[in-house]
Amino acid sequence: MRIPAHAVCTAIRDDIVSGAFGPGGRLTEEVLARRYGVSRVPVREALRTLESEGFVTTRRHAGACVAEPTEQEAADLLELRMLLEPLAAARAARRRTEAHLKVLRGLVRLGQERARRGQGEDLRSLGGWFHETLAQASGSPGLIALLTQMRHKVAWMYVVEAPARPVESWAEHGAVVDAVARGDAERARVLAAAHAERAVGAHRLRIGAAVSTSQPAVNMSSGRH
Repeated sequence: MRIPAHAVCTAIRDDIVSGAFGPGGRLTEEVLARRYGVSRVPVREALRTLESEGFVTTRRHAGACVAEPTEQEAADLLELRMLLEPLAAARAARRRTEAHLKVLRGLVRLGQERARRGQGEDLRSLGGWFHETLAQASGSPGLIALLTQMRHKVAWMYVVEAPARPVESWAEHGAVVDAVARGDAERARVLAAAHAERAVGAHRLRIGAAVSTSQPAVNMSSGRH
């Protein structure tokens, strides 16, 4: 069975984000092909895609390596996200479907319930799904792709701490959804911008931290996506 390059790309990106491949580490086609149980062709395609995304860089005499983002690049990433997430919220107010609203309201309801009960272990994934759905509701493929890529990069460059006041954080999510439901693009933009600005304080730079160098074999044909 031929494993598509996008599946290999996802697997390599996940391993970079998790720290299995540390910053500056070499990414040789032969080793990666063996790790994921694929040929070198999809690995080569995946590395080109990851280089265009900024996760991989090509060095003279070394070949493909995991990129080593600077602190300034990491700071720029958060600043850019603070600009794009409010834009996505504003567009969602104009373009969302009833299906988007149903999912967003369901996530807010779950998030508020978990926050009140102090079930913080669920809130991180719920928050990720919320922002992903809000981006999808923007109806802008280019913006969705950018925000998806930025979400991966933020997870790679930062440790994101749980909000100090999770109930208030999810109340902010709910207010954004209310504005989106009313079609109030400016209100949605302002609320999303304020929420994003407050969330910046929860980010702690992980660049330079020790990462795992363990690289056990991974067989892509086992169902990993």
